[in-house]
Amino acid sequence: MKKWATLLAGSACALSLFSGTAAADDKELVFMNWGPYINSNILEQFTKETGIKVIYSTYESNETLYAKLKTHNQGYDLVVPSTYFVAKMRDEGMLQKIDKTKLKNFGNLDKNYLDKPYDPNNDYSIPHVVAITGLAVNADMYDPNDFQSWADLWKPELEGQVMLMDDTREVFHIALRKLGYSGNSTDPKQIDEAYAELQKLMPNVLVFNSDNPGAPYMSGEVGVGMLWNGSAAAAQNEGMNLKLVFPKEGGIGWVDNFAISSGAKNVEAAHKMIDFLLRPEIAEQISADTGYLTAVAESNAKFKDVAPLFPSQEDLDRVEWQDSVGDMTVKYEDYFLKLKAGQ
Repeated sequence: MKKWATLLAGSACALSLFSGTAAADDKELVFMNWGPYINSNILEQFTKETGIKVIYSTYESNETLYAKLKTHNQGYDLVVPSTYFVAKMRDEGMLQKIDKTKLKNFGNLDKNYLDKPYDPNNDYSIPHVVAITGLAVNADMYDPNDFQSWADLWKPELEGQVMLMDDTREVFHIALRKLGYSGNSTDPKQIDEAYAELQKLMPNVLVFNSDNPGAPYMSGEVGVGMLWNGSAAAAQNEGMNLKLVFPKEGGIGWVDNFAISSGAKNVEAAHKMIDFLLRPEIAEQISADTGYLTAVAESNAKFKDVAPLFPSQEDLDRVEWQDSVGDMTVKYEDYFLKLKAGQ
C-alpha cells in the first residue's frame, strides 16, 4: 500500500550515509523502506553514533519489496513489510528470526501492537508504524452520527459519493465484516458472498484511491468512504471538517514492521538500527514527519489531541489486523479486478 504519498511527496531514492571510518562490510547496513519515511537527518545521526554506513533505498508497495527481496535476497539487510506480508515472506523463507535480547528498547513498544496473528511472539517482525482504516465523513455534507457501520456505505442515497481504498484486501475486508465474517477469510464461499455484496455497492463508488486518498475528500469529489487515520488527520490539519468514524464491526488495522532478510550480510547492524528507531525521541520525529503514529508508546503523547490517530481502547479492541490469506490471494485479486472493470 502506498501509505506515505498522502502526506509527503517524493520518489524512490537511494542514499549512502557514512562516516569517514566506515568501510568494512560489517560496518554497513542495506536498508529498504517505504517512500519518504525516515529523513536523512535521522540516518545521519545513526551513522554518527555507530559508524555504520547506511545504504538506503525506498519502495511504494509491498509487492515491490517482495519482488526485490525474492530476486536479491542477499542484497538487503533490513526491510519493512506490512502486516500479512510478514507471514508470507516468513513462510517462504525470506526472513530470519530477530534476536530481541539485542533490542534494549523493545520494552518501549505498546503492547496493543505486539503478538499479532501474522507473527505471534514477534519472532520475525518488530512493529514500527501503525494505522487504522476507518469511515471518513465530510461533516459539511453528512452527519457523522449516521455512519456507524461499514454497512452504511451501501445506503442508496450515496450513489456516486463513496471512495474506497485501491487495495484488494481492504475493500473485501469491509464486505466480509458487513456479512459477519473475518476480514481475513480463506473460505471460498465467504469470499464469493463478499464479491456479490461489493457488486451491490459499486453504484455508490465514485473512485478507488490509495495513492493520495485524502484528495477526493479535500476536493469535495466524495463525501464519505474509507480512509487511513493518518490521512484523515492530514485533512483535518488542512482545515477540512472531516470526521473519522471507527465502525462498530471494527476498523482495519495495519502495521509496517521491521524485519531482517534471511540473506542479510549485516545482521548486527540491522539489530542496531531497529533499536535506534525504537527510541521515543526518534519515533516521535518519524511521526512528526509522516503523520502516522509509531508503535513506541511514549513517542505518541505529543499527538494525543489529533483525534483520528487515537481511537478509544474499545475501538482499538475491535480492530481486526490484516493477516495472510495464503492461496486465496489470487481469488481476491481476480474478483477485485472484475469489480473495477464493472463486472
